[in-house]
Amino acid sequence: MEKIVLSGLLPEEICAQLNLSPAFRGKQIFKWLSLGVESFDGMTNLPKDLRDSLKEKASLRSSCVNQVFKDADGTVKLQIKTYDGLLIETVLLTDIEGRKTACVSCQAGCAMACAFCQTGHLGFARNLTAAEIVEQFLFLEKECGQLQNIVFMGMGEPMLNLESIRKAIAVLTNKEGRALGTKRITLSTCGLVKGIYDLADNGPKIRLALSLTTADPDLRAALMPVTKTNPLPEVRKAIDYYAQKSGRRVTLEAALLAGQNTGPDSARRMIEFARGIDVNINLIPWNPIESLPFEEPAQKECEDFVKELEAAGLNVTLRRRRGAGIKGACGQLGSTKFN
Repeated sequence: MEKIVLSGLLPEEICAQLNLSPAFRGKQIFKWLSLGVESFDGMTNLPKDLRDSLKEKASLRSSCVNQVFKDADGTVKLQIKTYDGLLIETVLLTDIEGRKTACVSCQAGCAMACAFCQTGHLGFARNLTAAEIVEQFLFLEKECGQLQNIVFMGMGEPMLNLESIRKAIAVLTNKEGRALGTKRITLSTCGLVKGIYDLADNGPKIRLALSLTTADPDLRAALMPVTKTNPLPEVRKAIDYYAQKSGRRVTLEAALLAGQNTGPDSARRMIEFARGIDVNINLIPWNPIESLPFEEPAQKECEDFVKELEAAGLNVTLRRRRGAGIKGACGQLGSTKFN
C-alpha cells in the first residue's frame, strides 16, 4: 500500500512515521482510531491543515467490511476484504450474561489442515498484519457496540503469526486507546510447542487455550496433522510450563465428534492428560460442515462424556452452539478458497 496504515501503530509510531510534533498529536490520532473514526475530518481536535496533510500521507485502515451476517441467536459474522483482495472472517459472540467477545482471525486461510475444520481445508494464503487484526476488533465494535473480550480463535494458527498478534495486543491494550485488559485476551493454538514456550517466556501474559480434541495420540494425529511434529507429551509439558510461568489456568478445548472422541477410553485419556495441570475444559459439540465426513454428537453422548470427566474432579463446561445459522460457529469459518 502506498499510504501509511495507522490502525496497527502505537502513538509514538504514528508520530515517527508521519513526522508529527508535538508528541500529543500521535496520542490524539491514536485515540480517534480506537473510537472507530470514519475519516480524518472526524478528528475534530486536529487543525484542518494537519487533517488535510494526513489525507495525503495516511490511511485509517487497510481493509473493509465486505458482508455482514446476523444469526437469530445474536451472533454476528463479518466478512472482511483485505487490501489485496483476500476474504477473512471475524465473529461476535455473546454469552448468557451479555458479555461480547470478538473472535478474530490471524491468517488468511490455515496451513494446519485439521480434518474437522472448514478453515483447515482452505489452504494458506498469508499472515495478517497487526493492522488487519486490530481492524477486525474495531469493525465488530462499530457493528455491535463495545466489546469486553477478544479471542484469537478465528481463521489460522496464532503461533505462526505471533509477532503480528503481539503488536495488535499492544495496540488494543494501550492506555491511550482501547485499553483492553490482558486478562480479557485469549489465544487458542492447535499445539505448537515452540510457540507456547515463546509466549510463556516473552509474553504478553494472556490466557492460553489448547485445541486438544483428543488425548489419544493416534486419533489426534489422524484428525490434527500438527500432532506428528508436536507430540502430545511435549504439548502437555509446554502448557504446564505456561500455566506455571503465567500463573493463569489453561483451557483445553475439544470439538466432540460423534462416535470418535466421546467414549470411555477418550475420557480416560483426557483425564490422564489433564491431571496435575491447572486447566479447565471446554467441550464444543462439532458444528456441521456439509463437505466433511463427521457427525454431530447426540446430547446424551456429550453429557455422558462430561460426567466421566467431572467424576475425575475436572472443571468442565459443555458449550452451547452459537452462530451455526450463519456458518460462524467454531470450525465453520471460511467458505472462500484463497488463490
